[in-house]
Amino acid sequence: MYDYHVHSALCRHATGAAADYVLAARTTGVAELGFTDHAPAPDGYDPGNRMVMEQFPRYRDEVAAAAAAAPEPVVLFGIEADYYPAGVGFLRDWLPAQKFDLVLGAVHYIGGWGFDNPTALRAWESVDVTGAWREYFRLLGELAATRLFDVVAHLDLPKKFGHRPKDREVIEMAQPALDRIAAAGMGLEISTSGLRKAVKEIYPSPFLLALARERQIPICFGSDAHRPEDVAFAFDQALALARAAGYAQMLQFRKREKQLVPLDAPAKA
Repeated sequence: MYDYHVHSALCRHATGAAADYVLAARTTGVAELGFTDHAPAPDGYDPGNRMVMEQFPRYRDEVAAAAAAAPEPVVLFGIEADYYPAGVGFLRDWLPAQKFDLVLGAVHYIGGWGFDNPTALRAWESVDVTGAWREYFRLLGELAATRLFDVVAHLDLPKKFGHRPKDREVIEMAQPALDRIAAAGMGLEISTSGLRKAVKEIYPSPFLLALARERQIPICFGSDAHRPEDVAFAFDQALALARAAGYAQMLQFRKREKQLVPLDAPAKA
């Protein structure tokens, strides 16, 4: 399998250097490992969960050193970049200049509320849950429309702590965003990180993955590992979910160019 979503200590809420994640990937038999630490933001957005701009060269060098250290696994240089309206101008210029292999797009804030941050958990007790989800998917549609990102990460992230509307409501509000994701030619991440959270469920839910399949949105896999031991976490379950939805191929990235390969494909340098 390919794990296209891992972090490092530079994001301020993870442990381990790049080399530690590569060793874990080699031990678990991961063929390709994509580093996607949180992108720096010069405007001071979400400072507790990302490297500062001055640390980015260190991140790039650590990933390059890990890639050069051994032929297996194949190591990819990526980033997880947040969509928020005020940050689009920076990303539009900055992302193409970095020579990434892949760019994950994510929404972690609704207005000024970091809805998936444990420190803001109690806010879920007073918000309109359905309204929050609706705004989240609206922002996700805007993310896709920018055409700045390659893959949508953890599609139904607002379910992290177990707060969610009825499935039929989620389907209704998610479909326009999925249409825009498909129109943008983006991929969708199957993320096992939800299994480690209160919701105890993979992102996305099976019914959302089925909607993505209907739209021929291709998939990749990610553990969203913040510790080396979480690399490729529960990928057997992710693979089973993908097959049950009718997928037989996954995305492979190089220099932001993508191709579809069989789910059991070996790595190619």
